Amino acid sequence: MSDRKIRIAVLQFSHETVSFLPNETTRDDFIYPGSPAKGEALLRSDPTNYMGGFVKAAGEFSEVELVGIESPLWPKTGTGSGWITQDAYSTFVGSMIAGLKEEGPFDGVYLSLHGAMAVRDVPRPEADLARQVREVVGRGACIAATFDLHGNEDEAFLAQADMAFAVKYFPHYDGYLQGERAARALVRAIRGDYKPAHKTIKIPVISPTVLQWTGARPWMDLVQRALVWEAREVDVYVNIFFGFPFADVPDVGMTVQVLTNDKPKLAEQIARDLAATIWRLREALLQSTKLHSIADGVGLAKQAIADRKTPVVLADHSDRSGSATWLLREIIAQDLGNTLIATIADAKATARLKTGGAKAGDAFDMEIGGLADESAGEPVRIQGTVLIAVEGHGQFWVCVRFGRDNVLILSTYLVQIMEPFSLKALGLDIAAFDVFAIKSRVHFRRGFDDNGFAKTILLVEPEQPFLGTTRLDKLPYRNVDLTQFYPYGNPSFSV
Repeated sequence: MSDRKIRIAVLQFSHETVSFLPNETTRDDFIYPGSPAKGEALLRSDPTNYMGGFVKAAGEFSEVELVGIESPLWPKTGTGSGWITQDAYSTFVGSMIAGLKEEGPFDGVYLSLHGAMAVRDVPRPEADLARQVREVVGRGACIAATFDLHGNEDEAFLAQADMAFAVKYFPHYDGYLQGERAARALVRAIRGDYKPAHKTIKIPVISPTVLQWTGARPWMDLVQRALVWEAREVDVYVNIFFGFPFADVPDVGMTVQVLTNDKPKLAEQIARDLAATIWRLREALLQSTKLHSIADGVGLAKQAIADRKTPVVLADHSDRSGSATWLLREIIAQDLGNTLIATIADAKATARLKTGGAKAGDAFDMEIGGLADESAGEPVRIQGTVLIAVEGHGQFWVCVRFGRDNVLILSTYLVQIMEPFSLKALGLDIAAFDVFAIKSRVHFRRGFDDNGFAKTILLVEPEQPFLGTTRLDKLPYRNVDLTQFYPYGNPSFSV
């Protein structure tokens, strides 16, 4: 094999679908400047994450040729959209399969996936994509993929593909590393030096994502146990999928996957150990993070300011549309000052402001947010002054100063602010704020918590059990029977 090129096709199709949102994810949502991408544009599309790690490690082998097959990048709606339409899925998958046929043959395929994609009438889209890829490249080629740990996966994917590599941390610090691992293992498998043998076990535990922070025990203990197995056994790779409960799909819940080099018994031993550990810790897993009502959270923020324990993060983890106004309304009601609200999503408001030529210094008097769905609440009237109005990253951004030195950022789509320093791009002085009111579950800890920036972290949720609620039994599942999962039933489980 070393005397000829090893040809590897590279494809991507990723989305974390909140299937309870009313707005579907359409073909147009994936089409914007730069997406779909192919060739070098696809290979360079995500240089610090899975794709970047894969391309970097594959470049270590002079005989490897990567071929970027035209693929959609993340939709411009981010995670703020619901079911992917059949039209969108079939259009892009059809194009990807056509590209594979046109550019082939291939020795291997790399799939950059997420794992929580939900498609109308396609129960397991990642496995379906792998199946269609397999039909083109044949059993002689090797298929490897990278995943988010929030994937909803079962044995269906590895029935078609050969290898999977999921991030271990939440926030996801190790995407680049998993991309590197996937590339090196894939080349070894193509050369015949690695013969994938794997075991998958589903564990009937379902949990809201806000509780899955790997900086808290026992989630961090699960990560450590997986790392120990990888360290003590040669050529072992362990995936623990925490699951994504806001996608109403049949393979929701926790999953363990173990990959070995031609050692199926070892794969089963490790998978059983980790599955048993998860089941033993199931109660503690759901008690790992403290949550507050929005009113209590704002009150605690005021106390933290008085105690000089700032900056404070107020994270509304439950807002899945980006339009929710519950926290904004309470900030106004309790007269919280020096607060940055980042962001309220309101496509109509930003479009109106853009059309009207909004600019710094303009007076601002509008009702914003709310109404996207019941969980978004009612619009809130804001009176103030436009600080900034700028186009960027596919959105129109408007910053408004109001109240006691508060600043509201309006965005077109849901935005998770993960790094306070990113706000400098809007011309904001982040040192001027005592409180950052954001829409995030765990990812914000990357830039606000794990680096010591914020002195007080407060996670809040409305009293009503809305879309991103921790009370999953209040969600209108159609494809999931919650009584088959802990803590909503008494499922039997043994390994």
